[in-house]
Amino acid sequence: MILNHNYIQDHWQISLTMVFGSLIAGATSEGGGAVAFPVFTKLLDINPIDAKVFSLAIQSVGMTMATIVIIYLGIRVEWRVIRWASLGGVFGIIISSIWLAPILPPAIIKISFTAMISSFAITLFILNRNQRNLHKHLIIFNNTERIILIATGFLGGMMSGLVGNGIDIMTFSIMILLFKMNEKIATPTSVILMAINALVGFSVQIFILGGLNAQVYSYWQAAIPVVVIGAPLGAIICSRLNRIIIVRILLVLIAIELISSVLLIPLTTMVTISGIITFMIFSIIYYWIYHSSDRYYYQ
Repeated sequence: MILNHNYIQDHWQISLTMVFGSLIAGATSEGGGAVAFPVFTKLLDINPIDAKVFSLAIQSVGMTMATIVIIYLGIRVEWRVIRWASLGGVFGIIISSIWLAPILPPAIIKISFTAMISSFAITLFILNRNQRNLHKHLIIFNNTERIILIATGFLGGMMSGLVGNGIDIMTFSIMILLFKMNEKIATPTSVILMAINALVGFSVQIFILGGLNAQVYSYWQAAIPVVVIGAPLGAIICSRLNRIIIVRILLVLIAIELISSVLLIPLTTMVTISGIITFMIFSIIYYWIYHSSDRYYYQ
């Protein structure tokens, strides 16, 4: 693989997008795909399948670099979450990439992702109105927690196979809402999870689904020089931030995602209904999770 400055010159919009995307990828639980996918599909009018493939390809580079920095600096993560959620995520992203992504309409994929993270944002906002008792690790870990993490990883992997992002924000939500973990621990944990999931998804694309087409490859090349710096820098910034600042940044990003979806996605009847149903389903799930979490409190 040879990096060529002409790729950056020809696709400067991609490079500029990933300046912000890579910082967000390293600093929050949303991942670079949460920036790349909506900008590509809504503003640059790039095919959602290409946007998803690009998201996985670039995160396999950027999030891996961020992971190396997290480990090198000794930033605290919860490795048990990473191990078990990754196990489910591997199966989820393989199934979704090969069988599910090719048959779902692009607009429904886009609005479903927006609805999922919007429902989480509302829950996160409500939670942070009051001081919470937070943990820096899993205080209970048995077969129940393993099953929960595998299932969450599987669903997150399914979402990653559709939009190039998902296992990080879904596992982050479980860590925050159910396990009552501190955002400063949950965020770098979710970054490493997304790095592993992106590498698996990228490998599926290369070895099973026929590789990258010329357009996606050129986008990838334009973004690599940016993300190898931006994602690790984001991870370092996250380690220095107060947890409330992390929450506020995340809420602002999700608000931007929601507004852009409403303005730019053609809201046909089917798309609107799909978005509402997805929002209601995940809102119910998050509500149930929050009210099932008493066993993870301690004084």
